[in-house]
Amino acid sequence: MNTEYTEAFFNSFQNVMPQLGIESVRLIDIQDIGSQIHTPEVVCIIGIIGDLRGNVIYAMSADAAKKIAGTMMGGMELDEFDEIAQSAVAELGNMLAANACTELSQIKIKVDVSTPTLMVGTFSVSASAERVTRIELAASDFPFDIFLSLEKR
Repeated sequence: MNTEYTEAFFNSFQNVMPQLGIESVRLIDIQDIGSQIHTPEVVCIIGIIGDLRGNVIYAMSADAAKKIAGTMMGGMELDEFDEIAQSAVAELGNMLAANACTELSQIKIKVDVSTPTLMVGTFSVSASAERVTRIELAASDFPFDIFLSLEKR
């Protein structure tokens, strides 16, 4: 995948997470994988349209989702991943994708995002793109993945 796309989504993660109170963010690996995506328990899918088309998928464990949602809600300790926590994680996906789109626009790539779809469970997804880029990250030492299934229009 084009490194400019990958950088925009990685930079978005680095910029947004500290603003929400999650100071410890780090890159673990970036790799191209096939079209098969295997995800942990919480997945936020956002459609991308415009000069690029496809999806960005934010994936994390339920524990990571609770920790991130709790931090977003002022440092609350969450025992369950309820509707309010789910809404916070969906909004996180929206913020990350919108920030990446703003960065892409600075290099003359015009894209827009769909409303986030949040799913809870363990999934295997077959992406429409032949190759998907996985950005493997850590947020407060919890694993956090960004899967980019994007094609130039």
